[in-house]
Amino acid sequence: MTLLSVAERARVWRLLAHTAWQSVLRWVHGGPLFRWRPFSGAPARLLIAPQDLRTADGTNAADIYAGRFVFAGQQIEANGRSPFEVEPPSRDWARALHGFGWLRHLKAADTVVARQNARALVDDWMRYCGYWHEIGWEQPVVARRVLAWLSQSPLILEDCDREFYRRFLRALARQVRYLRRTMNETPDGVPRLTAAIAVAAATVSMSGQGRYVRQSLRRLDQELTRQILADGGHVSRNPAALLDILVDLLPVRHALTVQGLPTPQAVMQSIDRMMPMIRFFRHGDGAFAHFNGMGPTPADLVATILAYDDARGAPPTNAPHSGYQRLSAGDTVVLMETGCPPPPVLSLNAHAGCLSFELSSRRTRLVVNCGVSSSDRGTWRAVSRATAAHSTATIDDTSSARFLSDPRYRDWLGAPIVAGPTAVPVSREDGPDGARVVASHNGYQESHRLIHERDLTLATDGSVLDGIDRFMPTGKSVRGDEFALRFHLHPALKASAVRAGTAVLIVSPDGEAWEFVAPGCETVIEESVYLSDAYGHRRSEQIVVYGRVTHRREAAWQFRRTATPRANRRRVSDAGAEELDI
Repeated sequence: MTLLSVAERARVWRLLAHTAWQSVLRWVHGGPLFRWRPFSGAPARLLIAPQDLRTADGTNAADIYAGRFVFAGQQIEANGRSPFEVEPPSRDWARALHGFGWLRHLKAADTVVARQNARALVDDWMRYCGYWHEIGWEQPVVARRVLAWLSQSPLILEDCDREFYRRFLRALARQVRYLRRTMNETPDGVPRLTAAIAVAAATVSMSGQGRYVRQSLRRLDQELTRQILADGGHVSRNPAALLDILVDLLPVRHALTVQGLPTPQAVMQSIDRMMPMIRFFRHGDGAFAHFNGMGPTPADLVATILAYDDARGAPPTNAPHSGYQRLSAGDTVVLMETGCPPPPVLSLNAHAGCLSFELSSRRTRLVVNCGVSSSDRGTWRAVSRATAAHSTATIDDTSSARFLSDPRYRDWLGAPIVAGPTAVPVSREDGPDGARVVASHNGYQESHRLIHERDLTLATDGSVLDGIDRFMPTGKSVRGDEFALRFHLHPALKASAVRAGTAVLIVSPDGEAWEFVAPGCETVIEESVYLSDAYGHRRSEQIVVYGRVTHRREAAWQFRRTATPRANRRRVSDAGAEELDI
């Protein structure tokens, strides 16, 4: 705390006060009084089971039946005991276990043994954790479990006895009531919206909930209106949030239709706005750009969600409310981050990557951000969020945003952003010479008395990306001097210095080649790490341009395509006609 400014310290104390008050309300609404109070509001039956759109793998059912539970990159052998009696290796592992998302794998197996196993595990949870569990009754975990139980209820309840059916409905209704009572104390952002979706799905799916249907749908409308921005992005600015929301919201819309209930306007509008943004963040190979917590792209889930997109229009080019820009020409795509960090309460996964960009050509990603790890998030979390892990500029190897790292508050608050860019003006021109975006941020103004401006221009044929990074002093003297422009390369690429070290040649596996130059600047190739690979971390390389603000206030650079993929190269025939050289 001693290293924080007065303004940053005030933000931390406000966040502490808010968190403490939320904890008090959570204890009042969902604490011992809630757990001890008699409950007799169980529905008589389930009317419908909302669809689970997530991909399932029936081969995982054998591991679950054998007592092997692999979650969050960690495996536990139950050895004949209930997994809910086993000491969890981590909180993330326990959250995955208590969330019951793995039930879909048992459903995919479609065997009598899988159904019996699912019912036994649900019964174990009701026996050991049905009234309280430190992790199992966290609101985000409860919401995930409610959605899982509803969608997999045919698997759980088929051929069950009447007593189990009644206990299951009673436990389900108890969790829905808990979410309804503690909705306002659920962590803001996607967790609170997921809780609203879970309550709405439950009231539509269970009998005797008529008096709650309108209330739950109204609350869902409120959260969607508050969290989904006008351009379709999410207030957290995390592209992954759109996938998490849509995969749960689409089945609720379908359930309302099946039940003959009108779909709220906010639900329809939110889905219509989010669908184009799914396409907005995609590169030519279908992968999402790595901004603000986006990890490996679940390609199967994206394909499933896009199958529900009736419009199937072209992605937008400008997302001003979300703070992103998209430049597209030919087969080349550039995605650029041009927004301020979200509020501290929503910034636990946000990154210090303002003005970073990613570049792809056809199905080849060239320039990327490091992304986030799908496993071992604790070790790499701080690394992935730093500005140096993004394809943008750093001053004196510091980040453009500051994270709360004081261990005294980490358990309470995590590591939100407490300071960062507060103004990111953006201008865009789409003309005959190409698309141009000029943006700047003041993230280094207080610490280094500098404004960073980035100017990107993509040629009309997509073969050239010109960039200029400017560093503009805001005082008589600057506190920072050394700058570094980092361009992280995808691990599939090979980079080598050419032209006596004044340029870098980048070659992709399919033979496409690009050349990078930064005239008059020191350009080197250094090691990097790609964190967002589905199979773990991969070594990669980065192009780094070094300079000193006292020597130059701007650095110009360029990516130019010098060779097309082998399958697309053309040769001229004897008759003078172009033919494909395949």
